[in-house]
Amino acid sequence: MDTNDFRGRTVVMSGGSRGIGLAVARAIARRGGNIVLLARTDTPHPRLPGTVHTAVHELTDLGGRAVAVVGDVRNDTDIARAVAAAVDNFGGVDIVVNNASVLDLSTTEDLTLRRFDLMQQVNVRGTFALTRSCLPHLRTSANAHVLTISPPLNLSQRWLGAHPGYTLAKYGMTLAALAIAAEYADAGVASNCLWPQTTIATAAVGNLLGGKQSLDHSRSPEIMADAAIEILRRPAATATGRTFLDVEVLADAGITDSSRYGGAEPLGVDIFVDSL
Repeated sequence: MDTNDFRGRTVVMSGGSRGIGLAVARAIARRGGNIVLLARTDTPHPRLPGTVHTAVHELTDLGGRAVAVVGDVRNDTDIARAVAAAVDNFGGVDIVVNNASVLDLSTTEDLTLRRFDLMQQVNVRGTFALTRSCLPHLRTSANAHVLTISPPLNLSQRWLGAHPGYTLAKYGMTLAALAIAAEYADAGVASNCLWPQTTIATAAVGNLLGGKQSLDHSRSPEIMADAAIEILRRPAATATGRTFLDVEVLADAGITDSSRYGGAEPLGVDIFVDSL
Protein backbone atom coordinates (compact mmCIF):
# COMPACT_ATOMS: atom_id res chain seq x y z
CA MET A 1 0.00 0.00 0.00
CA ASP A 2 1.27 3.46 -0.88
CA THR A 3 2.28 5.66 2.04
CA ASN A 4 0.86 8.68 0.22
CA ASP A 5 -2.77 7.65 0.63
CA PHE A 6 -6.12 9.32 0.06
CA ARG A 7 -7.49 9.42 3.59
CA GLY A 8 -9.51 12.56 4.10
CA ARG A 9 -9.81 13.24 0.36
CA THR A 10 -13.21 13.12 -1.29
CA VAL A 11 -13.90 12.22 -4.91
CA VAL A 12 -17.04 12.91 -6.92
CA MET A 13 -17.15 10.68 -10.00
CA SER A 14 -19.63 10.45 -12.86
CA GLY A 15 -20.34 6.84 -13.69
CA GLY A 16 -18.04 4.39 -11.95
CA SER A 17 -20.27 1.34 -11.72
CA ARG A 18 -17.90 -0.65 -13.89
CA GLY A 19 -14.91 -0.44 -16.21
CA ILE A 20 -12.26 2.25 -15.95
CA GLY A 21 -14.27 4.36 -13.52
CA LEU A 22 -14.71 1.52 -11.06
CA ALA A 23 -11.01 0.61 -11.34
CA VAL A 24 -10.05 4.19 -10.46
CA ALA A 25 -12.56 4.22 -7.59
CA ARG A 26 -11.15 0.92 -6.29
CA ALA A 27 -7.63 2.34 -6.27
CA ILE A 28 -8.80 5.36 -4.29
CA ALA A 29 -10.81 3.21 -1.87
CA ARG A 30 -7.79 1.00 -1.16
CA ARG A 31 -6.00 4.17 -0.06
CA GLY A 32 -8.82 5.15 2.29
CA GLY A 33 -10.49 7.79 0.13
CA ASN A 34 -14.11 8.93 0.16
CA ILE A 35 -16.06 8.42 -3.07
CA VAL A 36 -19.43 9.65 -4.31
CA LEU A 37 -20.60 7.87 -7.46
CA LEU A 38 -23.20 9.60 -9.62
CA ALA A 39 -24.54 6.90 -11.94
CA ARG A 40 -27.76 5.74 -13.57
CA THR A 41 -27.17 2.04 -12.87
CA ASP A 42 -29.77 1.51 -10.18
CA THR A 43 -30.67 -1.98 -11.42
CA PRO A 44 -28.64 -4.67 -13.23
CA HIS A 45 -28.29 -4.55 -17.02
CA PRO A 46 -28.58 -7.87 -18.91
CA ARG A 47 -25.32 -7.29 -20.85
CA LEU A 48 -23.33 -5.26 -18.34
CA PRO A 49 -22.03 -6.22 -14.88
CA GLY A 50 -22.69 -4.29 -11.70
CA THR A 51 -24.72 -1.36 -10.47
CA VAL A 52 -23.85 1.78 -8.55
CA HIS A 53 -24.94 -0.07 -5.40
CA THR A 54 -22.67 -3.09 -5.93
CA ALA A 55 -19.83 -0.68 -6.69
CA VAL A 56 -20.34 1.14 -3.39
CA HIS A 57 -20.39 -2.14 -1.46
CA GLU A 58 -17.13 -3.16 -3.11
CA LEU A 59 -15.46 0.17 -2.41
CA THR A 60 -16.49 0.00 1.24
CA ASP A 61 -15.10 -3.53 1.53
CA LEU A 62 -11.78 -2.25 0.15
CA GLY A 63 -11.45 0.28 2.95
CA GLY A 64 -12.98 3.39 1.43
CA ARG A 65 -16.12 5.26 2.34
CA ALA A 66 -18.57 5.44 -0.54
CA VAL A 67 -22.01 6.86 -1.32
CA ALA A 68 -24.23 6.03 -4.28
CA VAL A 69 -26.26 8.78 -5.93
CA VAL A 70 -28.60 7.35 -8.53
CA GLY A 71 -28.86 10.00 -11.18
CA ASP A 72 -27.89 11.30 -14.59
CA VAL A 73 -24.98 13.65 -15.29
CA ARG A 74 -27.27 15.37 -17.81
CA ASN A 75 -29.56 16.42 -14.98
CA ASP A 76 -28.51 19.49 -12.99
CA THR A 77 -30.58 18.45 -9.98
CA ASP A 78 -28.85 15.07 -9.87
CA ILE A 79 -25.45 16.75 -10.07
CA ALA A 80 -26.42 19.02 -7.19
CA ARG A 81 -27.46 15.98 -5.14
CA ALA A 82 -24.09 14.33 -5.76
CA VAL A 83 -22.17 17.42 -4.68
CA ALA A 84 -24.41 17.79 -1.63
CA ALA A 85 -23.78 14.13 -0.74
CA ALA A 86 -20.04 14.77 -0.80
CA VAL A 87 -20.35 17.86 1.39
CA ASP A 88 -22.88 16.36 3.81
CA ASN A 89 -21.10 13.02 4.24
CA PHE A 90 -17.46 14.00 3.93
CA GLY A 91 -17.21 17.76 4.33
CA GLY A 92 -16.30 18.84 0.80
CA VAL A 93 -14.89 17.88 -2.59
CA ASP A 94 -11.19 17.43 -3.36
CA ILE A 95 -11.29 15.53 -6.66
CA VAL A 96 -13.67 15.34 -9.61
CA VAL A 97 -13.38 12.44 -12.04
CA ASN A 98 -15.30 13.01 -15.27
CA ASN A 99 -15.69 9.40 -16.29
CA ALA A 100 -19.22 9.09 -17.73
CA SER A 101 -19.18 8.93 -21.51
CA VAL A 102 -21.23 7.67 -24.44
CA LEU A 103 -19.46 5.82 -27.26
CA ASP A 104 -20.84 5.78 -30.82
CA LEU A 105 -18.40 5.33 -33.69
CA SER A 106 -20.95 5.85 -36.48
CA THR A 107 -19.95 7.87 -39.51
CA THR A 108 -21.51 11.30 -39.99
CA GLU A 109 -24.35 10.12 -42.26
CA ASP A 110 -25.07 7.06 -40.14
CA LEU A 111 -25.07 8.88 -36.80
CA THR A 112 -28.54 10.00 -35.79
CA LEU A 113 -28.83 13.47 -34.36
CA ARG A 114 -30.44 11.94 -31.30
CA ARG A 115 -27.23 9.98 -30.63
CA PHE A 116 -25.13 13.03 -31.49
CA ASP A 117 -27.06 15.08 -28.93
CA LEU A 118 -26.72 12.32 -26.32
CA MET A 119 -22.93 12.28 -26.69
CA GLN A 120 -22.77 16.05 -26.42
CA GLN A 121 -25.01 16.08 -23.36
CA VAL A 122 -23.22 13.33 -21.44
CA ASN A 123 -19.65 13.80 -22.58
CA VAL A 124 -19.29 17.56 -22.99
CA ARG A 125 -22.09 19.14 -20.98
CA GLY A 126 -21.80 16.50 -18.25
CA THR A 127 -18.08 17.17 -17.85
CA PHE A 128 -18.59 20.93 -17.75
CA ALA A 129 -21.62 20.85 -15.45
CA LEU A 130 -20.20 18.41 -12.88
CA THR A 131 -16.89 20.27 -12.72
CA ARG A 132 -18.65 23.62 -12.48
CA SER A 133 -20.81 22.47 -9.56
CA CYS A 134 -17.78 21.18 -7.65
CA LEU A 135 -15.55 24.21 -8.20
CA PRO A 136 -16.65 26.23 -5.14
CA HIS A 137 -15.57 23.29 -2.98
CA LEU A 138 -12.47 22.46 -5.00
CA ARG A 139 -11.19 26.01 -4.47
CA THR A 140 -11.09 25.37 -0.71
CA SER A 141 -9.30 22.01 -1.00
CA ALA A 142 -5.65 21.67 -0.06
CA ASN A 143 -4.97 19.66 -3.24
CA ALA A 144 -7.78 19.99 -5.76
CA HIS A 145 -7.80 17.92 -8.93
CA VAL A 146 -10.14 17.45 -11.87
CA LEU A 147 -9.38 14.36 -13.93
CA THR A 148 -11.25 13.82 -17.20
CA ILE A 149 -11.14 10.52 -19.08
CA SER A 150 -10.59 11.98 -22.53
CA PRO A 151 -7.90 11.91 -25.21
CA PRO A 152 -5.11 14.13 -26.44
CA LEU A 153 -6.21 16.48 -29.24
CA ASN A 154 -4.89 14.47 -32.17
CA LEU A 155 -5.80 16.52 -35.25
CA SER A 156 -4.54 14.08 -37.85
CA GLN A 157 -6.81 13.49 -40.84
CA ARG A 158 -7.13 9.87 -39.76
CA TRP A 159 -8.91 10.74 -36.53
CA LEU A 160 -10.78 13.79 -37.77
CA GLY A 161 -12.38 11.69 -40.48
CA ALA A 162 -13.00 8.46 -38.61
CA HIS A 163 -16.15 9.22 -36.58
CA PRO A 164 -16.64 13.01 -36.33
CA GLY A 165 -19.59 12.89 -33.93
CA TYR A 166 -17.70 10.90 -31.30
CA THR A 167 -14.53 12.89 -31.94
CA LEU A 168 -16.36 16.16 -31.27
CA ALA A 169 -17.75 14.75 -28.02
CA LYS A 170 -14.45 13.41 -26.68
CA TYR A 171 -12.40 16.39 -27.81
CA GLY A 172 -15.04 18.61 -26.23
CA MET A 173 -14.35 16.91 -22.91
CA THR A 174 -10.64 17.53 -23.36
CA LEU A 175 -11.12 21.18 -24.29
CA ALA A 176 -13.35 21.67 -21.24
CA ALA A 177 -10.66 20.17 -19.00
CA LEU A 178 -7.89 22.30 -20.51
CA ALA A 179 -10.03 25.43 -20.27
CA ILE A 180 -10.69 24.81 -16.58
CA ALA A 181 -6.93 24.36 -16.07
CA ALA A 182 -6.28 27.74 -17.69
CA GLU A 183 -9.10 29.56 -15.93
CA TYR A 184 -8.18 28.24 -12.48
CA ALA A 185 -4.41 28.25 -12.88
CA ASP A 186 -4.05 30.72 -10.00
CA ALA A 187 -6.74 29.13 -7.83
CA GLY A 188 -4.97 25.91 -6.91
CA VAL A 189 -7.25 23.65 -8.98
CA ALA A 190 -5.48 21.22 -11.30
CA SER A 191 -7.31 19.90 -14.34
CA ASN A 192 -5.92 17.15 -16.57
CA CYS A 193 -6.99 14.45 -18.99
CA LEU A 194 -6.06 10.77 -18.96
CA TRP A 195 -6.39 8.34 -21.86
CA PRO A 196 -5.26 4.76 -22.44
CA GLN A 197 -2.56 3.96 -24.98
CA THR A 198 -4.22 0.62 -25.72
CA THR A 199 -7.76 -0.60 -25.69
CA ILE A 200 -8.91 -1.51 -22.18
CA ALA A 201 -10.71 -4.73 -21.28
CA THR A 202 -14.12 -3.30 -20.41
CA ALA A 203 -17.68 -4.24 -21.30
CA ALA A 204 -17.80 -1.32 -23.76
CA VAL A 205 -14.82 -2.70 -25.69
CA GLY A 206 -16.24 -6.20 -25.63
CA ASN A 207 -19.69 -5.14 -26.76
CA LEU A 208 -18.83 -2.38 -29.22
CA LEU A 209 -15.25 -2.81 -30.41
CA GLY A 210 -14.79 -6.41 -31.43
CA GLY A 211 -15.95 -8.80 -28.74
CA LYS A 212 -13.69 -11.38 -27.13
CA GLN A 213 -10.87 -10.88 -29.61
CA SER A 214 -10.62 -7.20 -28.70
CA LEU A 215 -10.75 -8.03 -25.00
CA ASP A 216 -7.95 -10.58 -25.37
CA HIS A 217 -5.67 -7.90 -26.87
CA SER A 218 -6.53 -5.20 -24.32
CA ARG A 219 -4.88 -4.21 -21.06
CA SER A 220 -6.77 -4.34 -17.79
CA PRO A 221 -8.48 -1.20 -16.41
CA GLU A 222 -5.95 -1.20 -13.56
CA ILE A 223 -3.39 0.51 -15.78
CA MET A 224 -5.68 3.54 -15.96
CA ALA A 225 -6.32 3.33 -12.22
CA ASP A 226 -2.62 3.29 -11.40
CA ALA A 227 -2.00 6.22 -13.73
CA ALA A 228 -4.89 8.15 -12.21
CA ILE A 229 -3.46 7.68 -8.72
CA GLU A 230 -0.09 9.00 -9.86
CA ILE A 231 -1.72 12.16 -11.24
CA LEU A 232 -4.08 12.75 -8.31
CA ARG A 233 -1.35 12.36 -5.69
CA ARG A 234 0.74 15.16 -7.25
CA PRO A 235 0.53 18.69 -5.86
CA ALA A 236 -2.06 20.52 -7.94
CA ALA A 237 0.33 23.35 -8.79
CA THR A 238 2.82 20.97 -10.42
CA ALA A 239 0.45 19.02 -12.66
CA THR A 240 -2.25 20.84 -14.60
CA GLY A 241 -3.31 21.50 -18.16
CA ARG A 242 -1.98 18.20 -19.49
CA THR A 243 -3.37 15.40 -21.65
CA PHE A 244 -1.68 12.23 -20.41
CA LEU A 245 -1.47 8.73 -21.81
CA ASP A 246 -1.49 6.11 -19.08
CA VAL A 247 1.91 4.67 -20.01
CA GLU A 248 3.51 8.14 -19.96
CA VAL A 249 2.32 8.77 -16.41
CA LEU A 250 3.56 5.40 -15.22
CA ALA A 251 6.92 5.85 -16.94
CA ASP A 252 7.35 9.15 -15.10
CA ALA A 253 6.73 7.19 -11.89
CA GLY A 254 9.39 4.64 -12.82
CA ILE A 255 7.00 1.94 -14.04
CA THR A 256 8.07 0.96 -17.54
CA ASP A 257 6.96 -2.69 -17.65
CA SER A 258 3.27 -2.78 -18.58
CA SER A 259 3.09 -6.55 -18.90
CA ARG A 260 1.48 -6.74 -15.45
CA TYR A 261 -1.67 -5.28 -17.01
CA GLY A 262 -2.12 -8.18 -19.42
CA GLY A 263 -3.24 -8.19 -23.01
CA ALA A 264 -2.02 -10.56 -25.70
CA GLU A 265 0.22 -9.31 -28.48
CA PRO A 266 -0.44 -7.49 -30.66
CA LEU A 267 -2.09 -5.06 -28.29
CA GLY A 268 -4.98 -3.04 -29.67
CA VAL A 269 -4.14 0.64 -30.04
CA ASP A 270 -6.86 2.85 -28.63
CA ILE A 271 -8.85 5.45 -30.53
CA PHE A 272 -7.00 8.76 -31.08
CA VAL A 273 -3.60 7.11 -30.45
CA ASP A 274 -1.46 6.66 -33.56
CA SER A 275 0.76 3.79 -32.41
CA LEU A 276 2.25 2.03 -29.40
